[in-house]
Amino acid sequence: MKQLFISDCEGPISKNDNAYELTEHFIPNGDKLFANISRYDDVLADVFAKPGYTAGSTLKLVLPFFKAYDITDQQIEAFSAQNILLIADTKATLNHVQAVADAFIVSTSYEHYIRSLCKAVDFPYKNTYCTKVRLDKYPISPQEKNRLREIAQEISQMPRIAIPAAAKSVEAFSLSDQEAINRLDEIFWSELPEMSMSRLLEVVTVGGEQKAESIRDAAKRLDADLADVMYVGDSITDVEALKLVHAAGGLSVSFNGNSYAVQNAEVAVQSESNLVTAVLADLFFKQGKTKTLSAVADWNFETLKHLGVDEALLKQFQQVSLCGLPKVQIVTAQNMQMIIEESSVLRKKVRGVNIGRLG
Repeated sequence: MKQLFISDCEGPISKNDNAYELTEHFIPNGDKLFANISRYDDVLADVFAKPGYTAGSTLKLVLPFFKAYDITDQQIEAFSAQNILLIADTKATLNHVQAVADAFIVSTSYEHYIRSLCKAVDFPYKNTYCTKVRLDKYPISPQEKNRLREIAQEISQMPRIAIPAAAKSVEAFSLSDQEAINRLDEIFWSELPEMSMSRLLEVVTVGGEQKAESIRDAAKRLDADLADVMYVGDSITDVEALKLVHAAGGLSVSFNGNSYAVQNAEVAVQSESNLVTAVLADLFFKQGKTKTLSAVADWNFETLKHLGVDEALLKQFQQVSLCGLPKVQIVTAQNMQMIIEESSVLRKKVRGVNIGRLG
């Protein structure tokens, strides 16, 4: 029976949020534009559970604005290749997991970025799932371009929506946030559908249920059981994937995750180095889930050595952990809030505040 290591890309493998960085770089006030659409995405996916809506759809909602500012596929490809920022020890980690299991990357990221990343870390692109889009094939009129630029600046000037705890309807939000949500509804589901660029809203983003479906597809391709899958994620786009693997008896891991990831993972990692992922993979694929969780519960070098973690890997792990082992914990109802808070702090330290606070 095949064993599968499957990871999200941005967060567990790289520090980038490529779509955010592209928007910030090519569009005036693009950082605010992307952040506001991203928060709206969280509202639709998590609070309202909008039928047919997929977490991570920010990546298609911004595409009409890419066209409005004349961004080309070649520009995306070049920018992506020049700006890859890896989590420390990523290459060593991916090399090790590919030695102990079949490895896949499942990412909401655009194909341009994933191709560039695969070249940078020598990972097979054929073992990836990502958001496929070719901007150059969509013509845009001058009138539509100007209108979309106006809308982009309108969105960038909106206040950042604050999501109240346990909110499940628009009435739970402040009046100003209700106005913003209603206006965004109008833009994306009434105004844009009347434009030719509405075709970009049909792009299938690999987030939410699409990530779960990608895991099922990878398992089917290799005739693997979902109980033999280790999945690593960090955000709202990973919730369905984490749930799927956890429910099937596999190992679901949050790596510097936000609240969405921590709440749906069995194990939470807080680390500046990726080698901890390699150690968990070594344990899971050689010793099984029960012993892996036992090691997490008694997390120290002696336990890892006793359980037979690869000697060379363990030596390298010790070298990058001279100031102490990174935190690795089994998520429980009792420690969940503490882990969320600590993980959020490290997430922002590792990836930067602007990226770290995105859903």
